[in-house]
Amino acid sequence: MEYLDFELPIKELEDQLEKCIVIGKESDVDVTNTCKQINKKLIDTKKTIYKNLTAWQRVQLSRHPSRPYTLDHVRALCGDTFLELHGDRGFKDDKAMIGGLGKIGGQSFMIVGQQKGYNTKTRQYRNFGMANPEGYRKALRLMKMAEKFGIPVLTLIDTPGAYPGLEAEERGQGEAIARNIFEMVRLKVPIITIIVGEGASGGALGIGVGDRVYMLENTWYSVISPESCSSILWKSWEYKEIAAEALKLTSSDMKRQKLIDDIIPEPLGGAHYDRETTFTTVEEYIMKGFNELKDLSTKDLIAQRMDKYSKMGEYKE
Repeated sequence: MEYLDFELPIKELEDQLEKCIVIGKESDVDVTNTCKQINKKLIDTKKTIYKNLTAWQRVQLSRHPSRPYTLDHVRALCGDTFLELHGDRGFKDDKAMIGGLGKIGGQSFMIVGQQKGYNTKTRQYRNFGMANPEGYRKALRLMKMAEKFGIPVLTLIDTPGAYPGLEAEERGQGEAIARNIFEMVRLKVPIITIIVGEGASGGALGIGVGDRVYMLENTWYSVISPESCSSILWKSWEYKEIAAEALKLTSSDMKRQKLIDDIIPEPLGGAHYDRETTFTTVEEYIMKGFNELKDLSTKDLIAQRMDKYSKMGEYKE
């Protein structure tokens, strides 16, 4: 297990507990009470730390190297029913954007999401989860295929942003994202969207228009990352913690502002501490959202979706 800087008190207690258990096994000394005391202190420390996280600490948790990525969720939710589909039929297959058909709870879904990679080699292969225009065009191709066959769409968001390179701009990055938003608003099948890690800028919005939008508890969703915001406002990354607070990017902030529909709770310590529980909870929310949408007529489905996003621009003077 890798520990973040604010988790070091937990690491110290877990090390103490491990040593206590080893002493008990290797000697005749009864360390049962000592182990219980350390374990109790460990649980109390975890509750204190994780119930009082700052916005920046939640951003750090969303990037934890042990956190389950999109393909981890897909494999857990779909098992061996997932069939990956490739290519945008125009340029090439973007490895940062994955998509395909899979069954969750006996229901077929067209699943689309960003995949980051879990080590240096796979991160380079997946371009760190930053999709090019062909990735968004692949996503749209798959969503239109789902519409053709009446299959609901599930999108899983985990990206530090769309790829900002020269080649991406030359191939129409902005147009590809805008086209996806335009088409998703009027897609004739239910769309369920879940932010499972980072949800940054247009890179997230390109697959983020949903009838139900959920965020895992320790994720973030914003127009810009705290580091980039800090570098623009203060010409330095040093103020990223202040920027994170100002951006109001946590799941609770998003729910308060009515930009998402609900927050998916994570196990104490984050999704990586208990992956199985996380996957089970995510599946429950997917099926809950689908059951709320499945009986709506196409006309009502699109009307409700348009109304939902139109209200996000309302304000009072």
